[in-house]
Amino acid sequence: MNALGNLLRRHRSRDRGAYFLVLPYVLFFGAFVAYPLVFSLILVFHRWNIVTPMQWIGLKNFDRLIGDVLFYKSLFNTLTFLAVHIPLQIVVALALALLLNEKIRGRGLFRAIYFLPVVVSGVAVTILWQELYSYDNGVLNTLLRAIGLPPVPWLVDPAMSMPSIAIMATWKNVGIYIVLFLVGLQNIPHELYEAASLDGAHQFKQFRYITLPMLNPTIVVIVVLSTIGGFSLFIEPYVLTGGGPMQSTLSGMLYIYNQAFYFGHMGYAATLGFIYALVILGVVLLQRRFIESEPSA
Repeated sequence: MNALGNLLRRHRSRDRGAYFLVLPYVLFFGAFVAYPLVFSLILVFHRWNIVTPMQWIGLKNFDRLIGDVLFYKSLFNTLTFLAVHIPLQIVVALALALLLNEKIRGRGLFRAIYFLPVVVSGVAVTILWQELYSYDNGVLNTLLRAIGLPPVPWLVDPAMSMPSIAIMATWKNVGIYIVLFLVGLQNIPHELYEAASLDGAHQFKQFRYITLPMLNPTIVVIVVLSTIGGFSLFIEPYVLTGGGPMQSTLSGMLYIYNQAFYFGHMGYAATLGFIYALVILGVVLLQRRFIESEPSA
C-alpha cells in the first residue's frame, strides 16, 4: 500500500508539473483567441459603438448585410486580388525556387535576398511601392517615359489598382513560398530524374511528369496560405489608396476596419468578420477539391 501511495503521489506531482507548463498557453489561448471569438459572436446580435452600452438587435446586422452594396464590392475586389495574386505567386515562387535549387555561385546569398522582403515591415514596403507606382514621378513611370512609352496609372485607374497591389503583395511574400518550394524540390528523389533521363525524357517532360506531381502537396499548401493571406489584405490598400479609386481597392478587411473603427459599427463589423470567415472556408474547400490529388505513379 505504501508503494502504491508513493506511486500515486509521484503521478500527481508530474501532473501538476505538466499543468504548470501548459498554463501559459492556456491563458494565452483564452485571452487572445477564445474570449475575442466568443465576444465577437455576441456582438453579431448587438449594436455597439464602444462608448454606449450594447443594444440587442437580433438579426438586423444580417438584414443590413444582405442589402449592403459595399460588402459585395469588397468581396469582389478581394476575389479579384486573389485571381491575380495566387497564380502569379505560384509561378514566380516556383520559377525562382527552380533556379535557386541549382548549384549556382552565391546561391545562399540569393536565397537570403529573396526572403528579405518577408521580414521587412509591411508599411515600409507599401510606402516604397507607393513611390514606385507614383504616376507623375514614380520610378516605374520614369523608366517608361525614358524608353518612349506612356506612363501607366498604376493606382489611379480602377482597372489597374487592384492588380498593381497584387503585384506588390507577390513581391512582399514570395520569399516564404520559395522556401516551401525548395523544401518540396529537395524531397524529390533524384533517382526519378536519372531514370527519366535514361528513358530519353527531356527537362520539360521531367518537370511535367515528375516535378509538378511531386510538388502537388506543396502547391496545395501554398494555395491555401495565399488564399487566407489574400482575404486578410489590409495594409496595402489602406496605405496605398485608402480603398480608392472608386472603391476599387476596398478589400474585405479594410471594409471591416472602416465599419468598426471609422463608423463605430462594432456589431456589424463582427457580422462581416464571421461571413468572411465562412467565405474563406468555402473557397479553401473548393480549392482543395479541384487541386489536391495523389501524385502520379
